Amino acid sequence: MQQWILLAVAIVSEVIATSCLKAAEGFTRFWPSVIVVAGYLLAFYFLSLTLKTIPVGVAYAIWSGVGVVLIALSGWLFLGQSLDMPAVIGLALIVIGVVVINVFSRTVAH
Repeated sequence: MQQWILLAVAIVSEVIATSCLKAAEGFTRFWPSVIVVAGYLLAFYFLSLTLKTIPVGVAYAIWSGVGVVLIALSGWLFLGQSLDMPAVIGLALIVIGVVVINVFSRTVAH
């Protein structure tokens, strides 16, 4: 169970960092830039901890898939970016892929 908490922390850290990239304005604004760098450092650190028990391909697939969906939702909710039907369908397919990996893959550590 601990590996999933570590992976969740990695995902949330990456989402926070990526969400602040726009506000960092090419790393010209100090505090948003600090959040970006700290978020990515935390994300990769916690992702590396998950790799002790979860295969790298599975961990990365979940990390990136969930991250993509959360970033898209963050952009929609907080930055006023639109999501058309093809985008929503694509995001749903990513979520379905993550669920399939977690539920049916024998390579996932349970």
